[in-house]
Amino acid sequence: MKLLTIIDYGSGNLRSVQKSFVRANKEAGLSYQIEVTADAATVARADKIVLPGVGAFGACMAGLKSVPDMIETLENTVLDEKRPFLGICVGMQLLASKGEEFGGADGLGWLPGVVKPLEPKGRDYKIPHMGWNNLDLTKPHPVLPPVNDLHAYFVHSFHMVPEDDAHILATSDHGGEFCAIVGRDNIIGTQFHPEKSQRYGLQLLTNFLKWDGQL
Repeated sequence: MKLLTIIDYGSGNLRSVQKSFVRANKEAGLSYQIEVTADAATVARADKIVLPGVGAFGACMAGLKSVPDMIETLENTVLDEKRPFLGICVGMQLLASKGEEFGGADGLGWLPGVVKPLEPKGRDYKIPHMGWNNLDLTKPHPVLPPVNDLHAYFVHSFHMVPEDDAHILATSDHGGEFCAIVGRDNIIGTQFHPEKSQRYGLQLLTNFLKWDGQL
């Protein structure tokens, strides 16, 4: 049986993400073991890896660093061995070089760029950005569902600004365009929460389970 691990580092909707993957796995007729874990050795055995995240960039990065051997294991399994990786919300933002929240903190640096505050134009746009928004796909990707109903659920006050526009797979708008999905090689990240995004999100998780990490 193949293994998908959802990393527990003290931040994220872990059980909600796990429950959604369990449903996607069952409905697609797949046979993954879906496990939430803070054990680096378990992640080292995983066929696929998910990094969720809710909260402040710096606190999440500190939490990830505090898990013994986790960052080194992620670098080996994701960067060196090219196993499929999905970052969700702050889990996506941690892929950047740096986050500017609360004075700034370094990220993983897997997708060079900076996480900046949302600065919508117009008083009608509240921060944090919370709710349903349309997605504008900028390039195809095996994990992204080929459906017309491109609505996703967001909860965030910051957004990633990648150095390379080629890493932007989709954008959304909240008083100004922002990056909603990023990716390169075997790595993909969503600013929105697929586990809360109903049909579109479930299909995205299903596609991730089926993805071999190749483009």
